[in-house]
Amino acid sequence: MRSFDPRAVGGWECRAWETYYRRRWAAFLAASVLLVRSAFRMSWPRTLVGAWLVLRANQVWAPFPDNDPDRARRIMTRFYQLLRKSEGGRFDPVEAARLEVEWWRAHREAQHGDGSGSDPALVAALRDLYAYSYGVVPGEVQRAAELRAEAMDVSDRWVEAGSDPDNPLLAMERALLVRSYASLLAAVHE
Repeated sequence: MRSFDPRAVGGWECRAWETYYRRRWAAFLAASVLLVRSAFRMSWPRTLVGAWLVLRANQVWAPFPDNDPDRARRIMTRFYQLLRKSEGGRFDPVEAARLEVEWWRAHREAQHGDGSGSDPALVAALRDLYAYSYGVVPGEVQRAAELRAEAMDVSDRWVEAGSDPDNPLLAMERALLVRSYASLLAAVHE
C-alpha cells in the first residue's frame, strides 16, 4: 500500500472512472485489475478477487437514485478484508469500507447537488479514508484528497459533456489523479 507508481494508479483510476460512467463493465473490470495490482501489489489471485469485489460494489452503487449503499459497504468490507490479509494491515475492514462508501456518497451528493466535485464534504471524506487506511494524520493527506476531488469535478464535467473518450477533459482528470497519488505517496512516507 505504501509503495506504488502514482502515474500507473492515477492512469488506471481514470480508466476505471471512464468505463464506470459509460457502463462498460468488462472494461471496468480490466481497469480494476490493473488498478488494484498497481495500488496494492497483492498477489495475482488476490488482485483478481479484489478487482471483482470492486466491480460488484460499483455495480450496486451505480444506479441513481436506486442504489444499494449497504450492499456496497458489505462488498467493500470483503475487499478491505482481502487487503488487510495481504498487507498485514491494522485497520478495521468494516470501518475502511464505511469510509470508502462515504466518499462515494459525498461525491454523488455533490454531483447531483450544486455540481461541485470539490465540495468540502467530499474532500473530508477522501481525507478521512486516506488517514484511516494509511494510519497518518488527516492534515498530511489533505492535499491528496483535494486533488482527487478536483479530478472528480473534471470527471463530472466530462460526463455532462457526453462522456466522449476523446474529450481532452480525460487527460486533465488523469493528470489530477496522478498528482493526487503523488501527494498521497509523499504523505505516507513522511
